[in-house]
Amino acid sequence: MTPRELLDLEIGPSDAGSQVRTVREYLLALLSELWREEEGFSGKRPFGNSGWQHDLYDPMARAGLVECDSDGYIKYEEYDKAEALVLLAIEALN
Repeated sequence: MTPRELLDLEIGPSDAGSQVRTVREYLLALLSELWREEEGFSGKRPFGNSGWQHDLYDPMARAGLVECDSDGYIKYEEYDKAEALVLLAIEALN
């Protein structure tokens, strides 16, 4: 999967808002929130809840890019891979 295809992955409902439907839109919403909040930006809870990274990990798991455990959560050993994929997606935003 190319980084641009990763950006086009559909995400489920998230605290980023109902207009956010893809990884691309999620990352842009995150950047917008950072810009608006400035030093008040919460890296732990940018949209109100912690665990927000899973809004991006879940579509990667559905696409088969990272593995999940039997409960549907990303496997611990897959986090580095998921992080690298997010960084590739961010770099492809240009």
